[in-house]
Amino acid sequence: MRSKQDLVAALLAFPPGHPYAKWNGTHWRLVEIADCGVPVPSSRLEPGVASELTWLLPGLAPDQVLRVGGRARRHASIEGNAVYALSRLGYGGDDRTGRLVDALLDWQWPDGGWNCDRHPGAWRSSFHESAIPALALATYAAATGAVAARRAAERTAELLLEHRLFRSTSTEEAIHPSWTVPHYPSYWHYDVLIGLRLLAAVGRLGDPRASDAVDLLEHARRGDGRFAGRSWSSSRQPAAVDRGRGGENLLLNELAGTVLAERAAAGR
Repeated sequence: MRSKQDLVAALLAFPPGHPYAKWNGTHWRLVEIADCGVPVPSSRLEPGVASELTWLLPGLAPDQVLRVGGRARRHASIEGNAVYALSRLGYGGDDRTGRLVDALLDWQWPDGGWNCDRHPGAWRSSFHESAIPALALATYAAATGAVAARRAAERTAELLLEHRLFRSTSTEEAIHPSWTVPHYPSYWHYDVLIGLRLLAAVGRLGDPRASDAVDLLEHARRGDGRFAGRSWSSSRQPAAVDRGRGGENLLLNELAGTVLAERAAAGR
C-alpha cells in the first residue's frame, strides 16, 4: 500500500491540458491532495491552483450562469470540489475561494441542494451535484468561520437525511445501486460515503436517519478490517495515480474508518 506522502508526490505532477480532464487533470488531483492531509508548500501547489482558478472564475459571471425558472442550473460539484480542495490546502481565506463560495450560496436550490438539469420541470436537487458542494461549504466554514456557508451545508445534510442518504421517499428502495457502495475518489459521483462525510462535517452523524447508511458502510468492512470499495476510473479514463483497489485503497480505508469512528463517538 502506497503511503500518503508517495501519493501526494505523484499527484503534484500537474499535467498540461484542461484541469477537468478525467480523471487525471489538475482539478481531480487537488481534491486528492487535500484528502491526504499531508502538508505541501504553497510553491508546489500554486501552479495547480492557478490553473484551476483561471478556468473556473470566468464562469461565475452572471451571463455565464444558466437560470431556468429562477434556479441556477450548474454542475456545482465542480466549484464544490475546488472550494473543498482550496479550503483544505490553505486557501480558505483567499478572495478567489470566497468568490466560488458566494456563487455556490447563490446557486443553492430551495430544497437545500443544487442541480444541473436544464429541464423546466426539474424541481428537486441532484445528490450528485449537492453532497460535494455542501461538504465544501462545511470545510470552508471550518477554515474561516463563515456562518452562511455552514448553514447552507446543514440544509443539504437535511435533504440527504430526508432520504436516509440513499432511499427513495416513495418506495424506500435504494435510488441507485451505486449509491450503496463506497468509492474513492468519488470525483462527482454520490454514494453513502460522501453523504456520511458531509454529515460528519456538520455534526449530524448521530441522527437516527443515518443508521441505514452507516450499516452499509459497516458491511463494506472486510474480515481484515479494511474496506471493500470501488473506483470510478477505468482503462479508458485512468486515475491520476494508482492507489489500489478496495482494501489497498489507503484513502478509502482512512475516510471510511474515520466516519465510523466519529459515528461511534456521536452515539455515546
